[in-house]
Amino acid sequence: MICAPKLEDTVMVAGSERGELIEDERSRIIEHLQTGTEMMVYQQRAERFTVQVIMETMQVALIRSSDRIVKVLDIFQLKEVRQWATFKDFQQFNESRGSKFRRIFCQPEKEVQQDSKTCFTIFYGSEFILKSLSLNADSVEDAEKWLTGLELLRQKTLAAHTPEIIESWLWKQMYSVDKTKKNSITLKELKSLLPEMNITVPSGRFLEERFVEVGAKDYVLDFQQFHKFYNLLIFENQKVLLEEFEKGPAAFTLSNTDRPESSVLPLSDFQNFLLCRQKETWAKNLNKIQELMTIFIDDTMRKTDYPKFTAGEFLCFLFSKENSIWDEKFSEICPLDMNNPLSHYWINSSHNTYLTGDQVRSVSSTEAYVRCLRLGCRCVELDCWDGPDEPVIFHGRTMTSKIKFKDVVKAINDHAFITSEYPVVLSIEEHCEPKQQKVMAQMLKDVFQDKLLTEPLDPEAEHLPSPNQLKGKIIIKHQKINESDHTDKQEEENGNRAVKWKLDSFRKIGNTCMEKQITKTKENRVLEKKGELCIWDPIDMRFYKHDCVISDNKLYYSEEKEEDSPTDGSDLHLSEPWFHGRMTEGRITAEKLLHNFCKGKGGKDGTFLVRESDKFIRNYSISLWTRRRVQHYRIFWSSENGHASFFLASKQCFPSMCALIEHYRQNLIEYDGFNLHLKSFLPRLNFVCHHQMGWFYSNLNRAKAEEYLLRIPRDGAFLIRQKEEPDTFSTFNQTVSFLIEGVIEHYLIYRYNGKYVLPDIYEFFRLEDMVSCFREQLFNGKIKLRYPVTPELVERICMEDLLTYDSELYSEVPKDNPLGYQCKGVVDILKCTVARNAKHGGPLVVTLLNKENLKLIEFTSEILEQVEEWYQTVLNIIQSRIEEMESKTKIAVEMSNMVVYCQSIKKTLKKTFENYNYKEVRSFKDDEITKKGNETVVKPECFLEYNCTALSRVYPSGGRVDSSNFDPCPSWKLGCQMVALNFQTADKFMQLNNALFTLNGGTGYVLKPEWMRDPTKKKPSKQNIRIRVIAARHLPNPDHIVSPFVKVELLPYTGNQVDDYSFKTTLLKDNGLNPVWLGPGNQPKCFEVDEPDLAFLRFEVSEEDTFSDAKLLAQATFPVRGIRSGYRSVPLKNMCSENLELASLLVHTEQIEV
Repeated sequence: MICAPKLEDTVMVAGSERGELIEDERSRIIEHLQTGTEMMVYQQRAERFTVQVIMETMQVALIRSSDRIVKVLDIFQLKEVRQWATFKDFQQFNESRGSKFRRIFCQPEKEVQQDSKTCFTIFYGSEFILKSLSLNADSVEDAEKWLTGLELLRQKTLAAHTPEIIESWLWKQMYSVDKTKKNSITLKELKSLLPEMNITVPSGRFLEERFVEVGAKDYVLDFQQFHKFYNLLIFENQKVLLEEFEKGPAAFTLSNTDRPESSVLPLSDFQNFLLCRQKETWAKNLNKIQELMTIFIDDTMRKTDYPKFTAGEFLCFLFSKENSIWDEKFSEICPLDMNNPLSHYWINSSHNTYLTGDQVRSVSSTEAYVRCLRLGCRCVELDCWDGPDEPVIFHGRTMTSKIKFKDVVKAINDHAFITSEYPVVLSIEEHCEPKQQKVMAQMLKDVFQDKLLTEPLDPEAEHLPSPNQLKGKIIIKHQKINESDHTDKQEEENGNRAVKWKLDSFRKIGNTCMEKQITKTKENRVLEKKGELCIWDPIDMRFYKHDCVISDNKLYYSEEKEEDSPTDGSDLHLSEPWFHGRMTEGRITAEKLLHNFCKGKGGKDGTFLVRESDKFIRNYSISLWTRRRVQHYRIFWSSENGHASFFLASKQCFPSMCALIEHYRQNLIEYDGFNLHLKSFLPRLNFVCHHQMGWFYSNLNRAKAEEYLLRIPRDGAFLIRQKEEPDTFSTFNQTVSFLIEGVIEHYLIYRYNGKYVLPDIYEFFRLEDMVSCFREQLFNGKIKLRYPVTPELVERICMEDLLTYDSELYSEVPKDNPLGYQCKGVVDILKCTVARNAKHGGPLVVTLLNKENLKLIEFTSEILEQVEEWYQTVLNIIQSRIEEMESKTKIAVEMSNMVVYCQSIKKTLKKTFENYNYKEVRSFKDDEITKKGNETVVKPECFLEYNCTALSRVYPSGGRVDSSNFDPCPSWKLGCQMVALNFQTADKFMQLNNALFTLNGGTGYVLKPEWMRDPTKKKPSKQNIRIRVIAARHLPNPDHIVSPFVKVELLPYTGNQVDDYSFKTTLLKDNGLNPVWLGPGNQPKCFEVDEPDLAFLRFEVSEEDTFSDAKLLAQATFPVRGIRSGYRSVPLKNMCSENLELASLLVHTEQIEV
């Protein structure tokens, strides 16, 4: 059963939601439109009209002061009501329609600002290029009412049932000849009207008899009588159709069929008809049948619980859109079908989207983009060329007009997701130099903002994301700079080294050794920068010092540097009660502790604590309570010849922190204008050094321990665990587990004489002593216990987050590097972007982000000037490389960086399938796909296999200068996703495209059949479909009464005999209102459907011209998979696949199992 669209409470105008309206508000707005409003209307010239809605005909009328209707437009043809964001846009749009508008808009700035809120344009029509009507209301309130009201009426028109549409159509016919404005029509006027209704005028006697039959007086019909006359007229030639139902299953007989209301069809017979002939399973529900019959019953007295159809009402139902041949469930969106990779879909695609006609002289227009996007197109083309000041779009080296790239991007942004929320691909054909490509890239960023996809959703994915994942996203299809094409051979040779070199580098190399290694560098190696940097460790959440070198466009860094073990008692502070160690959020935590402590003690000035920096090694601070606030003083530390020094800003040095604290407890601190000395301290409570917290687990099995360690994929990650069920008689109740070279090792710990013993190695009184020992020395000669795996750490870090930082942890380090065996990792600067900002507690931190895998490394230095020097060195390397690549490839890096999933690749058809990845798009001309002999070059299986993973785009060959289209079916059959057609050309192949993309809610994405997505699946079995054309109603009338015939064809043709895939009816003379094709010359045709998933049934209604050539009047094209059986209406469309009001065929279809 076909359900009409529901009139929504939420009104959308030009893509913007105007809020929910209650019924009373909607009624008041529509009444306002019926009353009419004076506005400035911009046509050939600016002129004031009364703009009024005529509800009977569902039209908008322009009325002059003389009460003369100058122009009307049908609301069912209304496509968009666009409120202009600025008056400048409104002016620009109207000026583009001709120079005559330019003088209209010479207004003061104040008026221009006001007009920006009152201007709107109505776009309407049934062709590709829409007509427009620009209006300027006198007030914002009037403009808002018209914007809202027109959208309400548009929705109402879409939801209207067939009897309502017939009534509106009859009002139009009457108004077209009603010169007296009395809502009546005379016999003379009716005779002139009938040819316009597409039927030969019957004899005068016939008309006179019908006038008497409908109760007319003085040969004048009012509207009700005119409606009855129409019922008699359309029934007269088609009452013979009722004989169809007197035989066969669920047969019924109407006793008297001379007049449309002379006999009735009861509810039970109609139910049997729906169940048996129409195969409607929903017809078991009587309530649904009653609702359907009520729509077509004209007499309210018969709208009961047991309604009855008259013969005329039954025929009206048969020809109605409610009885359509198309099963609307195939037009619904299936959300579950939108979770496959993009490569599994056919994608609605446009070629030369900017053109409104041929490729030589036609006009380029931003409105062509708007039209395509609103028709459901999801891939539009932009041919970009250098303009005087900014990029332009046109068909290069032709006389087609030019439009600004910026205007096109704005139009796409405004209309991309109105019809469909699924991603839009911008297929950019690049002819601009890199300079203007940079301008393009900035425009794309500025206009699309967060809609623009610039990073992969999942860098580790092995297939394209799904339409659901990419909702609301703009995807750039463009050439991308291939880094590997510009990599030095030496770099490639050094790129594949054994992982062993990396693992061996965990050996301690002294600073002296480092200098020797740097000195031994080859003469041809360029050392651009060397020194010491602090690199962020995401596990310990702090910076560690590393020796670093920039050489050959790479950053090499060493193991973190170990501080010299103090030999002079400089670590005595670790056991002092005033030393609180490293605190989480150190400064904030210290202030809270001191505030709470001193507040309870009366706030004694001089109370202090000492804490270690939570960001840098060997950085300490004194936090001191004074004058009811906390001051912080940094304690500086330095080491020379193994001797430590501690000092404040005064530079007075002390051999230990204990000595410094004791001195300032006796002497004043002169610091930032304060003269204070340290008094009492805030004692630490249960203080435990940070490296001893949380690594012991009292109840953790082996499997869980390994899971925890693998979540921290760092060599040296460790934990100690108690056995799950400690054995009283066993001495082995603890195990130390750690990660080394990516492998987890477990060592048993046993108790002996109250000590913790590792077999044949060491013994300790406490586990804490054991951990402290092996944090300084190699465990079992292999590795130090570096990263304690605490529950907090496991919860904070998952593997994906950590790997973002560990860009080089397990990377292959070249043996021949400036740091030698000390080298821990290497970062290829040319693959990175660089940024600097304040983060991790540092005032200036440099971030290197790898563009390929999105991994990063962050570094700083204790001397800000050095950070800036390193940053500039890295930046110069990147910029030099950018300039080199842009010069070689003619591609701006800014545009290249925007390409994520649709990298345009130029390869011959033969080489296309040799090597590819899922992020690439290959393009082919249509004659490459359909050229004979292609099967010998590339097998269809290769095409299908490629299209399961990556994307392909097929476009019209260069010889199609008239913008003609090619048959898309062969490309679809090979699994090609983006088969780009010229939307501005209304031909058979564009109609096939429109038919395919009616599937899945018109979203522009149609899931390919399973056998195309999975080579292991089989094609569905063949089927037969039998078609018989019976009759038609309301065929279009160009400028004369037509003599129609109907051609039916099954597409695509898969055999050599064309007659096997098409047939024609006989030609009927001079009747386009209600022709009937019955008799021996119009037999049914049975088609064999080889591939039901990619087959289309097409109906053409034509007439013969003076040369006996077929002239197309209307058409309808449907995917075979959605065809319904039984006696069905075929709603007809024009060449642009726009609905024709009331035009339909009546056919009988039957699907037969093979």
